[in-house]
Amino acid sequence: MKKLTLIPLLFLVISCLKSEKKKNIDFTTLFEKSNGTETPTYPEVIDYYKNLAENYNEISLIEMGETDSSYPLHLIVFNADGKTNKKEIKTSKKNRILINNGIHPGESDGIDASMLLLRDITQNDSLKKAYKNTLICVIPVYNIGGALNRNSHTRANQNGPKEYGFRGNARNYDLNRDFTKQDTKNAASFAEIFHVVNPDVFIDNHVSNGADYQYAITHLFTQHNKLGGELGAFLEGKMRPSIENSLSNKNIPITPYVNVWGTTPDKGWSQFYDSPRYSTGYTTLFNTLGLMVETHMLKPYKTRVEQTYELMIAALDFTEQQSNTIKKLRANAVKNILTNKKYPIAFKVDKNNPSSFTFKGYEGTYIDSKVTNGKRLFYDTKKPFEKEINYYNNFTVTREVNIPKAYIIPQGWHEVINRLKNNAIEIKTLHKDTIIEVETYKIDSYDTRKVAYEGHYLHYNTKVVKETQKLGFKKGDYFIPTNQNGLRYLLEILEPEAIDSFFNWNFFDTVLQQKEGFSAYVFEDKAETFLKENPEIEKVFKEKLISDEDFKNNPYSQLKWVYEQTPHYENAHLKIPVYRVN
Repeated sequence: MKKLTLIPLLFLVISCLKSEKKKNIDFTTLFEKSNGTETPTYPEVIDYYKNLAENYNEISLIEMGETDSSYPLHLIVFNADGKTNKKEIKTSKKNRILINNGIHPGESDGIDASMLLLRDITQNDSLKKAYKNTLICVIPVYNIGGALNRNSHTRANQNGPKEYGFRGNARNYDLNRDFTKQDTKNAASFAEIFHVVNPDVFIDNHVSNGADYQYAITHLFTQHNKLGGELGAFLEGKMRPSIENSLSNKNIPITPYVNVWGTTPDKGWSQFYDSPRYSTGYTTLFNTLGLMVETHMLKPYKTRVEQTYELMIAALDFTEQQSNTIKKLRANAVKNILTNKKYPIAFKVDKNNPSSFTFKGYEGTYIDSKVTNGKRLFYDTKKPFEKEINYYNNFTVTREVNIPKAYIIPQGWHEVINRLKNNAIEIKTLHKDTIIEVETYKIDSYDTRKVAYEGHYLHYNTKVVKETQKLGFKKGDYFIPTNQNGLRYLLEILEPEAIDSFFNWNFFDTVLQQKEGFSAYVFEDKAETFLKENPEIEKVFKEKLISDEDFKNNPYSQLKWVYEQTPHYENAHLKIPVYRVN
């Protein structure tokens, strides 16, 4: 009898404890308690999600890779079917949305909006049902080091919250410039998360800077011509209008990100070009539909968070509605790119083909400054206007490359190979020493930034000379086929003329320095003999003496030119150690 009564009693006690635990946890956020004026600290954010995961089976909190702050990145996953681990995310057939918050922790709108979003979906049966076919994956705070560097003054142009994090990470990197070069542990861990989730749609939440206007929220979809093909057309023709209309139906006006600084935007502007260094530019490389949210810095924090929330709801709804189409377009993207045989690596704004829409702005004038002896731009919020403006969101290709069958990279270039592996690139190794016909690139010209930029002196305006050669490669060198999901990533980082190539980010700068040279008094005799034995080269040399005045007046340049034609000149100088197999 004692045992029969004890067991039900034990279960009753446990059951009461569980109910009491759930009942006593208050999931009202600091944002709500402060009437939309405050955002929680990083530890408070993680504690909130830990409690949410402990109390709701639909929420999982997964610890991912390291960051520069020494804290791990977390991934929060909503799955209506219950707890989810990394393996289950990878194999799930559901829609996948990845939301990134706090890349610039002073721009905390998405941090608060995501906390509200996951709580509301989890606690509302109709919302759970609405998103039962979607994995909602959230990085609660990406820049943890910046979030821990909390203050109330570094966002001089921003209206709230009261305290917030700092833009730079623990090593003072701007993480939204690090997605291809991956100097930080944050970026390497983001790549791990990204390839685990393999999102159909990616959202990165930000706060804008720049001009003033009536909107509290703007959008920055990845540039549709750069995304290209059917995916690009779908993003521009279906996704963008759908999300705009969804917000408009809730009386939330939204505009494309206002890419204007130091002037009024009523004359129109060009779309921001998100190259692969940026989050949406990076996610594009794996055929993900990318969207950056940019709320307006001067609007109340409460309004900004609420509208970020509504935009994420609109994106979730669109993904549910267009699920089959999105999956089909993504599945066919690599095949379609390979069919084209060429890949664009540089674009320019098409000034002859703008879009137009009615923009809601404020009149701006230049008035006398009360601080300096100059003029200042003043937006008069008492004088709103609506005006038809040109939005230059169409870009044309200025440079493209033929897509090779594969790339070969010698095994010594560890930093490059590590980044390929971080990005789930399929890599093979040569089983024996082999001679292969390849196309080589020699750097012809380039410019370099005079001021440090994100830990680099970035190259740009790079031009190369191509040559086909039969070269010997060693056992263990890396053979990287292009017919894989990371095709676009490979082309963008390995083609030296691409804007965010590994060459432009200084990964191959050692080839720019000549390691061997000559002493003029010794080489004079060898140069004379070489020219006599190579009359065709001697002919070019003499023609150059006539046609090039600077060359004619510089004996050392003449001798150097001859040296560079001889076998004494090192093959590695200016040669990119990335070889194309065609």
